[in-house]
This record gives sequence, structure tokens and C-alpha cells, in this order.
Amino acid sequence: MSFLVGCSSRTFRPKKSAFSGTKGLQLRKHIDSTLGSGNLREAVRLPIGEDLNEWFAVNTVDFFNQVNILYSTLVEFCTAATCPIMSAGPKYEYRWADGVKVKKPVQVSAPKYVDYLMDWVETQLDDEAIFPQKIGAPFPPNFREVIRTIFKRLFRVYAHMYHSHFQMIVKLKEDAHLSTCFKHFVLFTREFQLIDRAELAPLNDLVEPILFRYS
Repeated sequence: MSFLVGCSSRTFRPKKSAFSGTKGLQLRKHIDSTLGSGNLREAVRLPIGEDLNEWFAVNTVDFFNQVNILYSTLVEFCTAATCPIMSAGPKYEYRWADGVKVKKPVQVSAPKYVDYLMDWVETQLDDEAIFPQKIGAPFPPNFREVIRTIFKRLFRVYAHMYHSHFQMIVKLKEDAHLSTCFKHFVLFTREFQLIDRAELAPLNDLVEPILFRYS
């Protein structure tokens, strides 16, 4: 998985490319064409005859890139001073733990949490034992659980952006783009049951209308 373009922002990662090999490129083109038609419901469905794990892999890279780019526009506004804890409104606080280096959840600022989160996701994406690069290489038996954890954590970045920075997003005229990306994300996670309903609670007022509209 190669890097494409760099950026000096504190939390911005270079955009990740689609997986190597013709299969990854074919799936990438399918996503682009269905999204380009505006059919979000069709865009999340597994194409006929395709491998589910490969579909998960290509889409996970896409969603990582989307969240990465959206949040990167807010780094000067999301600081340890403005967001001393990682939250999604007054009822929801997220504490960081990766289960390896940090086993007991710790309270950190929102930018530090997102930094840890994106580093963790990127490590998973770069690990060929989890996201194999070679055509025909097997995915690990726990691949779906890894995917579920990635999507759960990416959702938390959306939840923080909506609750803590939406006015700035509107000011930057990025609200329409954020809305489209979030709808795509919600529909994909619901299509494959990747996030538990309880985890979606901080943005329930947004999630439920999306699901109702595209049901």
C-alpha cells in the first residue's frame, strides 16, 4: 500500500492508494462509478461474484482516507486547549486503548486521541498479515473483527467532528461533503453490521434518517 502525496499537518496522513493488483483496481473503479452516479445504496453492496474480504479491504482504505482528509481541515481548531477530552457531546467520552501498548483506557485530548487512532488504523492497513497485498494471499480468520474495530473507531472521529466542530465545518463550506461521506459510511456499516447500535448513539439523530431514507 503506497503513499501518494504528503502534507506537513500534524495529524494528516498521506492518502493511501488502493490495494495493488487488478482486483483492487477493479473494485476501486466500481466504487467510483456507483458513487459518481449518486447511488449510495448501490455503492455499498458487494458486487456479484466478488470476495467479501477484498470488498472490506478496499472500502476500509477509502473510509480511512475520507476521515483523514475531513479531520485534517480542522487540526488548527481541534487542539488540546479547545478539546481537552475526546468527546461526542456531554454524554459521550472516548478514552484511548489499543490493547497492546495501552491496555487500560486513558483520557487524552481529542487531537491526541485522533492521532493515536489514525496511527493504529494505518498500522493495521500496512500489516500484510492483516491486509494482504498479493493476489490470492489469505485474509486472517479474525479479519472481520479487525474491520469492525476500525470502523467503530473511525465513527468516533465523525462523532467528534459533528458535535464539536460542525459550525466550523459549515464556515469552511465542507458540510455537504461531510454529509455525503458520513451517509456512505453509515450505509456501508449497516449493510454489513460492522458497528453496534449502541456505538452509533451519539449521532442517532443523523443516523436514523439516513437509514430510513435508504431502507
